Amino acid sequence: MQSHSATKLNQPPNILLAQEKPVFEIVNAKGAAPVIFVCEHASNRIPQYFGDLGLSQQELQSHIAWDPGARQIALALSTAFDAPLISSSVSRLIYDCNRPPDSANAMRTKSENTLIPGNTNISEAEAHARIEQIYLPFVSKLQSVIKQKSDTATLPVMITIHSFTPVYFGKPRDVEIGVLHSDDGRLADAMLALNSAHTALNVKRNKPYGPLDGVTHTLKEHGLKNGLINVMLEIRNDLIAAPKDQQAMALMLTRWLKDALARLDVSLQISEPDDLTAKKE
Repeated sequence: MQSHSATKLNQPPNILLAQEKPVFEIVNAKGAAPVIFVCEHASNRIPQYFGDLGLSQQELQSHIAWDPGARQIALALSTAFDAPLISSSVSRLIYDCNRPPDSANAMRTKSENTLIPGNTNISEAEAHARIEQIYLPFVSKLQSVIKQKSDTATLPVMITIHSFTPVYFGKPRDVEIGVLHSDDGRLADAMLALNSAHTALNVKRNKPYGPLDGVTHTLKEHGLKNGLINVMLEIRNDLIAAPKDQQAMALMLTRWLKDALARLDVSLQISEPDDLTAKKE
C-alpha cells in the first residue's frame, strides 16, 4: 500500500485541515519557574488526512500511538511548578517528535508487533510534509520557549515526560520509573541519589530505554545544545492509568524533582494543589 502515492514530489500535500487544532499544545506559557516540561507523545490524534492508518481503534488507543497518562502527569507538574509545558498534539505514528527526520523511527512502519499500513511506502513528498507541518512547528515552538526562558538570569531546566508499556514483546518489565539522560547526567544523578526517600517503586537509570535506543533526541538537541540541565522521565503506564494514581504520581514527582533540583542550586516555589489540572493560555 502506497500512502497518497498520487502526490507529486514537488507538491507536498497539506496534511492538516484548516479546522483541525494545532500540532502542538502550549500550557502555562508564562509560567515563572526556570523549568520547561516537554511531552512529545502526549496525544494519539490522527489528522483526518490519514484516516485510521489501517489500524483498529483498539490499536490507536494503545501505547503504540502515544504515551498513555504522560500528558496528565506533565500537566500536573506544569501546574505545581508554575512552568510552561509544550506537548505534541499529533500521534507519534504520524511523526515522532522525539526523533530527528533522518531516523527510521520518526515515521515507523512497525511498532512492537503491529504493522502500520498507512506508513508503508510513504512518498517523499508526504514524508517532507510530515516533517514540515508536524515536527518543525513543534520544534520551533519549543525553541522559542527555551529562548524566552534563557533570556532571564537563570537558564531553564528541561524535563521530558513519557510513559511505557508494562509488557513489551511479551516480556514483563519490572522497572517502574526510568530516569534517563544522555551526556548530562546531573539531574538524573541527583534524582537517583534521592529516589529511596521519595518512592518505593523500582527506579532505574536509562531503563527501559537508553541513549543507544535513540530516545534522547529532545534532550540532546534542545537540552545539551543549549546548555540546559535536563532529564527524561519514563513511567510505567499501568501505574498512572487512573486519575487518582496520576495525581499521586505527580505529587511524588513534584517533591522528588524539587529536592533533586535543590541539590543543583535550582530554587523553586512549588504548590501542591488538590486539583492538579493546568489551565491553557
